[in-house]
Order: sequence, then structure tokens, then C-alpha cells
Amino acid sequence: MPELPRWTFPGWPSAAAGERAAAVEAFAARDGALTKPAGSLGVLEALGRRLAHVQRDPRPQVRPAACLVFASDHPVAALGVSAYPVGVTRAMVANFVRGGAAASVLCKRAGLPLHVIDVGVAGPPVFADDRGGRYTRAGVADAAVGDLVTSDAMPPSTYRAALSAGAAAVAARLAAGPLRALVIGEMGIGNTTCAAAVTAALTGAAGADLDAVVGRGTGIDDATWARKRDVVATAVGRVRTILSADPDAAGHRALAALGGRELAAMVGAMAHAIERDVIVLVDGYIASAAALALCTIAPAAAAGLVFGHQSREPGHQRLLAALRAQPGDAVHARPLLDLDLALGEASGALLAFDLLDAACCLHDQMATFAEAAVPDREGR
Repeated sequence: MPELPRWTFPGWPSAAAGERAAAVEAFAARDGALTKPAGSLGVLEALGRRLAHVQRDPRPQVRPAACLVFASDHPVAALGVSAYPVGVTRAMVANFVRGGAAASVLCKRAGLPLHVIDVGVAGPPVFADDRGGRYTRAGVADAAVGDLVTSDAMPPSTYRAALSAGAAAVAARLAAGPLRALVIGEMGIGNTTCAAAVTAALTGAAGADLDAVVGRGTGIDDATWARKRDVVATAVGRVRTILSADPDAAGHRALAALGGRELAAMVGAMAHAIERDVIVLVDGYIASAAALALCTIAPAAAAGLVFGHQSREPGHQRLLAALRAQPGDAVHARPLLDLDLALGEASGALLAFDLLDAACCLHDQMATFAEAAVPDREGR
């Protein structure tokens, strides 16, 4: 698959390594002087250190921030793998933009702009008022796609265009002003099938192991689940030999063959954001499958990711375990919340955004022992 990006992530960790180390050191020095026992804020302190590293800033912040939701339909839905008809994707995109979706409500609550990027919703552009979010239709929305089983989800030209659409969405947001954190989500009937196939391919799940990867999505019955499992098994079997023959290209190949345009766009968006020192807060199973593909392509990208929540989809647990098994600091692969969510559309990541915001506010606004005239452990 020629002409694909090979992200190097400047500063992860070679270039600017000194700046990142200095920021973390200064963060730790202030953290140790705050009016609290050392380590008492647990994961919030670890998140703060991660943000200091990513942003090269000893007083990290997560605002300004934005939420990007990528939407696409999938030919695989015609194989009877979902509880909902394909038209729901289009209706939900309009609902996002009108302000009626969960993501719209949570963005308003958090004070974040919502950008809905249509990278493959069937039919003409979705037009709705922008009370809830801004709608953009990318050129890749009309590109050729396949059903995973008889053909790749995306031919090379579509795959490259989807990656570019994701990067362009982040570039447009950066052009509008500073950006410290990016919340990533998706919408698309049938996309848990794509996520399961990508996860199975990249974690080596086969046979009975597929039961730990293929979940119930939006609430399918037993017969639909059996079809979904068979579709995933057939799709992964079709490309497994190709993936094993070229492990270096496995991330790109699995995503193009088994994913979807919104998964590829999320990879392009995550990569572009991380390259520009923007922390990425990843949503549930589908967004995490895109993150797994990115980390397979460029392992250094993991330092720029935080996972918002643990979905109830069983494949999400396997996926996060695979990321935690990678060398290095795995705080990024420790989901911040576990609320039995299975909605998608960035909802879990938006709920977790409050924790990142709180971590930064605590570090920035708490008094030190000296400022508060509170004796430290040494009585000083």
C-alpha cells in the first residue's frame, strides 16, 4: 500500500526531549509542594505529569479543547450485523448538529465546541441548524468502499483520503485558535463490527477468542450476534496472511481492509493532534480500535493518548490489555471511567474530560505549603 504516512512524532521522545523532561521535573517539584500528602491524588497526578510531558508545560491545561465526532455508514451493515437500520447514522448526525444527541448535551455542559465531520454518511450532505455543533462533509464521503468480507473496507485511495480528512479536521480547528486537548468520537451503524475485526486482526484473536472481541453493539439478539461473529471471522481470515507477511504495515493494512472511513479519519486526527502537542482523549471501543491501529503504526503515539472509559464491549478490554502490554508508561491505556457505557459518539470521553480538567485545575490553583502557611511533613 504505497504513499501512506509514516508518522515520526517529533519530540516523541527524541526532539524536544529536554523540554519535556524539564516540564515534568518542574511539574513534580510543584506537585510535591502542594498542600496534600504526596501521591494522594493518585491517577490525577499521573494525568498531570502526562499532560506536562505532552504540552512541554509544567502548568498544563486542557482548555481550549474541542470535540470531533467522525460519522460514516458501512456496507457491512447490509449483512445483518446491527440492531438498527443504516438510516440511523444520517438521522443521528442531524441530531448532533441540532443539539439533541448525548454528545451535543455533554459538549454544551463542558463548554466544548462540537465538530461533526461526515466522512461517509449515505446520501447527500446532512443540513441542519448548528445549535449543537458544526457540520462538515469531507470529500471522502463519496469515495468507494467495501463490505469487509468480499472486499476491503477501503481501497488505497479511499483510505488515504480518510486519513487526510481526519488530519484536515484537526488542522482547521488549530487554525481557528489554540488547542490543548482533543476529544475524539464517532457515529456509524455497523461500526462495532469494523472495530471488532480490526481488534481481532491486531491482537491475534481467532477461533473461540473471537467471542472475547465480538460484542452486542447496540443490543443485538443471539442470531444477529452469530452473524456478526461469522462476518468478523471471515473478514479477518481473508487478510490474516497478508498482515503476517508484512508486520510493519499491519496497522495500516488492518485499518484499510477491516475498518471504515471514520476509523481511518480518527487515526489521521489523532496523529495530527499528537504531532502538535495536543493531548487526545479517546472514547470507547470504536475510537480505541483506531487508537490501537495508530499505536501499531507508530508506537510512540501512545504517549499522546488518554482513554476516557472502559466500554462494556468485551473487545475493548482485550484492546486496552494489548496496549498496556506495550513497553513504557501505560497510564494512557488505563481507562479513567467504567460506567457500563456502550453509546459511542464521544460520550464517555466527554464525561472523562472533567477529570483531566480537574487534574490541571488542582495542580495550577492549589496553594503550596509555603503559600498557605501550613507546616509540611518536616514541620516547616
